[in-house]
Amino acid sequence: MEQIINYFESINPILAAFYATLFTWGLTALGAALVFLFKGMNRAVFDGMLGFTGGVMVAASFWSLLAPGIEMSPGEGFMKVIPAVVGFGLGALFLFGLDKVLPHLHVNFKESEKEGVKTPWHKTTLLVLAITLHNIPEGLAVGVLFGGVAAGFDGATIGGAVALAIGIGIQNFPEGFAVSMPMRRQGASKWKSFMFGQSSALVEPIAAVIGAWAVMTFQPILPYALAFAAGAMIFVVVEEVIPETQRDKYTDIATLGFIGGFIVMMTLDVGLG
Repeated sequence: MEQIINYFESINPILAAFYATLFTWGLTALGAALVFLFKGMNRAVFDGMLGFTGGVMVAASFWSLLAPGIEMSPGEGFMKVIPAVVGFGLGALFLFGLDKVLPHLHVNFKESEKEGVKTPWHKTTLLVLAITLHNIPEGLAVGVLFGGVAAGFDGATIGGAVALAIGIGIQNFPEGFAVSMPMRRQGASKWKSFMFGQSSALVEPIAAVIGAWAVMTFQPILPYALAFAAGAMIFVVVEEVIPETQRDKYTDIATLGFIGGFIVMMTLDVGLG
């Protein structure tokens, strides 16, 4: 692990963010590749993995984003928390806007429950767009953190950025399967199901590069940018991930998965950051 951290310290931060999110995309593709091995997924396992995803995202929002953002903010008392408040609110509103505009359909939801503007797009396309919506703030968070390290902000570390990428990569694994398997059940070929599953995370390297570049170019925005990514991630968890785990009888398993995901991400961030 020390060699990995040293490597990321030695290269351009934008390139580091790109490589880190290629890793998170790779785990999405690995999860999607399970469609070649299995015909279906047990709903209890699926809800547990979704809960795990939510736990990772919530823990990352605090330990990797909000806490460092507040720590590096200038001022004292209420003034010190203003960047976090503003950024967090804007991040949530940004995802709220995308959620209302971008046509998408959550996993395990009926086609009549699709969200966003009305469109004749096929159910599988809407499903991919839903997972893509999850991945925008995740890629942005990784890029912003790497950009903060390059800008020399206290509280932003390579170890923390690597920990965030590892945590997001772990929770991306079930997301890839969550797209490919429903498509397979609807009659798509294994290859087509895999391609759609892995493509849902291609937005992460793009968002990461944009985030790293923005922070390095406009350094004062870093505390706001960290909180922005956190607000976007929390919106996704509350509006999409948690409701998806509450549609069957395995809510307890989903809750335990959430706790497990939170513990894993908190351990990674504290241990490496």
